[in-house]
Amino acid sequence: MHFIKKTVENKREDFDNKLKSNKILRIPGAYNPLTAKVIEEIGYDGVYVSGAVMSNDLGYPDIGLTTLDEVSYRAAQIARITNLPTICDADTGFKSQKKTVQTFEKAGIVAVHIEDQIDQKRCGHLDNKELINKEKMVQKIKEAIEAKKDEKFKIIARTDANTVEGLDKMIERAKAYEDAGADIIFPESLRDEKEFEKVRKNLKVYLLANMTEFGKTKLLSYKQLEGIGYNIVIYPVTTQRLAMKSVEDGLKDIFTHGHQNNIIDKMQTRKRLYELVEYEKYNSLDAKIYNFNTEGHE
Repeated sequence: MHFIKKTVENKREDFDNKLKSNKILRIPGAYNPLTAKVIEEIGYDGVYVSGAVMSNDLGYPDIGLTTLDEVSYRAAQIARITNLPTICDADTGFKSQKKTVQTFEKAGIVAVHIEDQIDQKRCGHLDNKELINKEKMVQKIKEAIEAKKDEKFKIIARTDANTVEGLDKMIERAKAYEDAGADIIFPESLRDEKEFEKVRKNLKVYLLANMTEFGKTKLLSYKQLEGIGYNIVIYPVTTQRLAMKSVEDGLKDIFTHGHQNNIIDKMQTRKRLYELVEYEKYNSLDAKIYNFNTEGHE
């Protein structure tokens, strides 16, 4: 029903090939399926589903309150609407790595990341995080790898140790996760170019950089990160932040002035929305039922 040409297997193959290209993959977060369509149309390399965004969307802080069912359901809705590969944040793995991996495989995801915080986790850019020990995280990675049914499905190991134990200890953990078989390492809360460079020099596997706003990390361009040797850059909360700022400002304006006339130019038009949801393509399904004509709508 969504006119998507690529199967899940195609998307995983694409993701694998893109990683091998040695060009950095730019992957924004999608806070809903429609945003994923915009991401694809603009020309990005993939779609990211953030655990923080999922929590925020439900009105929760990012402290591990969401469930596997909630996150995988939303991730499946997003993944099915795009030809791009979709990566999903699986927090600490939702207790069972086997169930988590197999659930996300069925949901059409190409990769998940699990982190080395305790289950009562917190946002990666907040202080006072608590970690599980290195050996327990290694075991979680091995369980996740063993659970895979598709060898192209990637396991990403995220470490939050930098702001807890320091960069050297974080690199020590990351090496252990690499040795355990993680396909990609996600070093969270690196501060600047020097820290990104040191991590790259000490690891052999693919690396993911998190360019989230208002956090502990200096915002670097994708070209800078590519030059350092990173393989993926995510912008996890960007689209939600953009949307919510616009929504809040617009609603305040309507509340103050009693009408929308001042902010019409800030809205997506009906015509543009119809283009994104591919309204007229549905005519091909059954002309007796689907006979839409969207001309004349702005």
